[in-house]
Amino acid sequence: MQHDRHKCLTQSVVTSLDISRLAALSIAAVVIIVGVPLWWRTTETYRAWLPVSQIKDLAKLQLHLSADVEVVFARGTVTPEQQKKVPLTQTQDEEHTVDGDLLMQFMILRSQNMKPYRTATIMEEDALKKPTAAEADLSLHMLSESPCGSLVVYVIPESSSLLPEDVNVYIGQRRTALVRISAQMRVGKTLEQLLAQLEPQIKQVLQVMSFSHTDITVALSDRVRFRPGNKESIADSMRAFKSSPGYEITFSLLNPDPKSHQLHWDIEGAVQTYIQPLLTKLSPLANFSMDSQTLYYTMLGVTPRFDSSFEAYTLNADSLAHVINPVEARLGSNAASSNPVLNFLLYVPDIRHSPLYIHDHRKQEVPSNAFHSPRWGGIMVYNVNGFYGSETEFPVHVNINMAKVMGVFLAQLRLLLGVQSLSPPPGFLVAPCGSTGLADWELDRLMWSRSVENIATATTTITSLAQLLDQIGNIVINDNIAQQVSSAVTSLQLAMAELEVGNLGFALQYSKEAILASEKAFFDPSLLHLLYFPDDQKFAIYIPLFLPMCVPILLSMLKIVSEARQRRREKQAKKE
Repeated sequence: MQHDRHKCLTQSVVTSLDISRLAALSIAAVVIIVGVPLWWRTTETYRAWLPVSQIKDLAKLQLHLSADVEVVFARGTVTPEQQKKVPLTQTQDEEHTVDGDLLMQFMILRSQNMKPYRTATIMEEDALKKPTAAEADLSLHMLSESPCGSLVVYVIPESSSLLPEDVNVYIGQRRTALVRISAQMRVGKTLEQLLAQLEPQIKQVLQVMSFSHTDITVALSDRVRFRPGNKESIADSMRAFKSSPGYEITFSLLNPDPKSHQLHWDIEGAVQTYIQPLLTKLSPLANFSMDSQTLYYTMLGVTPRFDSSFEAYTLNADSLAHVINPVEARLGSNAASSNPVLNFLLYVPDIRHSPLYIHDHRKQEVPSNAFHSPRWGGIMVYNVNGFYGSETEFPVHVNINMAKVMGVFLAQLRLLLGVQSLSPPPGFLVAPCGSTGLADWELDRLMWSRSVENIATATTTITSLAQLLDQIGNIVINDNIAQQVSSAVTSLQLAMAELEVGNLGFALQYSKEAILASEKAFFDPSLLHLLYFPDDQKFAIYIPLFLPMCVPILLSMLKIVSEARQRRREKQAKKE
């Protein structure tokens, strides 16, 4: 009886141990098979696919710039023997390597000029018979408008009266140039020899009217290392505003002494007459918005000094840097916009410091009585001391000469937007830019520079974003970010392809799309580092949750393994 009871008790103990082992194994199996994958799946960082290989290819920037230059020979410039070989096409290639920054180790700039040669048509011959070069330029433009980025060079005979005697090359307002050829250059020469003699002049025309290596280097100023001695390129790169989708232009009238001056300026009419034509022509580059304001009791940041030799108050070049900061605090800004602001200030001196003139470093009076600050704007001093007299009643009513003021502001605006004032080579005559304030070829030069700058900026942004996401693996890459990155890469590839075939308008548009998409991806709020926890904080959160559950399961598994080993040893001992 006792034996049976002991046997039953032993069997019940064994059964309970088996149930405990089975329960422990079941819980461990559920944790390993179901719990761990579920936890891993629900806590993993979602990272959408990015075109990493294409981004790495963009890091080594290779720009192929192509410009079409058509050379047209007028009657009397080629002999009948030479004319038999026309038309023909020549291609000239140049390559430059520019030292880059840490993200882009180097950049290769390849420029290609396609030069088709032909003779002038009957209508072009009629246009070249106009009395002046300006009229001929307009007539040629009316016949056929050249696309953006292309040039047409008309070779005219020495007997032509279009150009003065001391002028060999005329550059018009459009995309047309006139080059005079002497009789000695064509007589007894083959066509190849004639073209070789024309090549230096055509190359000079290209350097003036189209892009040059210096222009592209200036456009890449934030990503290249300038060589010593290239001070002019550094100055040009620091003066103009960087490329932006939009700009805000603010015109401010500063009246520090409203008790003495009652100023009136027709700023709305002046903007429509002088500034708006330029901005309309620049519309492919960016969007522009304008506003104006009048500020009273606003003084300059420095006190002018009276110069007895000039019988006037003066501001020297060294003190101009201290003028802007105190005035800028009164200008205000649009906090809702991230576009750069171009400030143009018209300052009317108070009666105690009038007249007031600006002097340069050589202590000579500046003709415009104005100065500009790089990437900020310009200030012009407008004297009204001519309105003062012995019987003058105050306040004096002053109507400001807006033509004089806007002429200065227009020149400053061109410099700040990157339109470079070139010094033409000897023998060149450059036509005035006209009522629009910008020649067609000047617009092309700016579009070349902006396209290259946008491509370089977007490439740097995308490359740095890819490096950031590669280094920090727990940043979530949402689908919209991946879409913006892919869009930027595609737009960059299209922009470079359009530059290579010379489609400047499409290249600029694609480069603008690339920079917008790249910046939108880079500054996406979901990429903020503060939204993610470092590893030590993750352990601090997970250990209190999982440790109390994992310790009993782990101890049970260790006990089961230990008992299994014990039983194995006992079986081996019985067999022996």
